[in-house]
Formats: sequence, structure tokens, C-alpha cells
Amino acid sequence: MASEDPKILQGDPPSSSSSSSADTWKERILIPTLLAGIVGGGAGLVSKHRKVHGLAKISTTYATNLAIVTGCYCGAREFVRATRKTGPDDVLSSAIAGFGTGALLGRLQGGQRGAIRYSIIFAIAGTAADFATIRLNSILGSYSESISGNNRSLQKKDDWLKWPEWFPIQVLDEEALAAKQAREQQLYAQRALGELNKEES
Repeated sequence: MASEDPKILQGDPPSSSSSSSADTWKERILIPTLLAGIVGGGAGLVSKHRKVHGLAKISTTYATNLAIVTGCYCGAREFVRATRKTGPDDVLSSAIAGFGTGALLGRLQGGQRGAIRYSIIFAIAGTAADFATIRLNSILGSYSESISGNNRSLQKKDDWLKWPEWFPIQVLDEEALAAKQAREQQLYAQRALGELNKEES
């Protein structure tokens, strides 16, 4: 033990960057790609071309195309963010990724003119979508905290499920459960007494 290298003993503990990057990959690339596929399939369901090409074929085509475009854009966005070492709220990374993705996919689809056209469209659409997502996350986050009454001091440690106060279904504690059972027994006794009185009459 004394012969071990002191640099190894004093080194930093291994970071959890691999699990963090896996979570980021799932959250920032995989989930938007799957959601885009679902939206594309839904767009195929209402497409005017469904009668000509068939519902299943056009829905599959729309879903596949939108998932490919979204996957390329999200992957490029994360690559640009990692290269520039910026956070997820950086809209300039979204614009650069949209420009690059549009240029690549536009070149494959429509040649040089398509590359220019698609790069501008993807840069604008991708940046707008990311900006709206950032705004909506902050608004929905504060809204969900206000609804759920996220007051940690009032919650018990063993209370894993906390419904909002306005929710009609509530998890009862021991006192509330005993009071409920007492009310039910009282109502049952009143009903039974009422039925006996009706039978005697």
C-alpha cells in the first residue's frame, strides 16, 4: 500500500459524466425524435395525399421523414453545444445546427439551391422551436409548482404521493381514515334504522 502512486490516491473521484451524457442524449435527442415521428404520423393521417398513396404508407413516410430531420437537427445541435461548450439555453447553437442540418439535407434533396433554401428554413425553424421550448419550460415549471403546492415543509418523508388540494381523490392519513369510517358507520346505522321504520309501518 505504501508503494502506491500518491497521484492515484489523491486523484479526483470518477465523475458521473457518462450517466449525465446518457441522460442528455435521451432527453435532448431521442425523445424529440420520437415525438417528431408521432407528429409526422399524425400529419400523415390528415394529409390530402392519403387517398392516393394509402393511409399507412403516407403516415409512415411522414413519420420517418420528420423523425430523420429532427434526429439530424437535435444531433447537430448537441454537437455544436458540446463543441462551443455552452448550455442548453444557447439559441446561437440552435441556429448554427439548423443551418448545418438544412444545408446537408437540402443538398441531398434539392441540390445547391435546395441547400441554401433548407439551411435558412432549418435555422429559423429550429431556433424558433428551441426558443419556444425554453420559454414554455420555464412557464410550465412555475405553473406546475404552483399547482402542486410544492411545499417541502408540509410533506412527510414517507409521503411519496402528494395530490393537489383541489384534486377530488385524496390519500387519507390514519385520522382522516378513522373519521371517514365513523361517518360511514353512522350513515349505515341511520339507513338501517330508516329501513326498519319503513318495514314496521
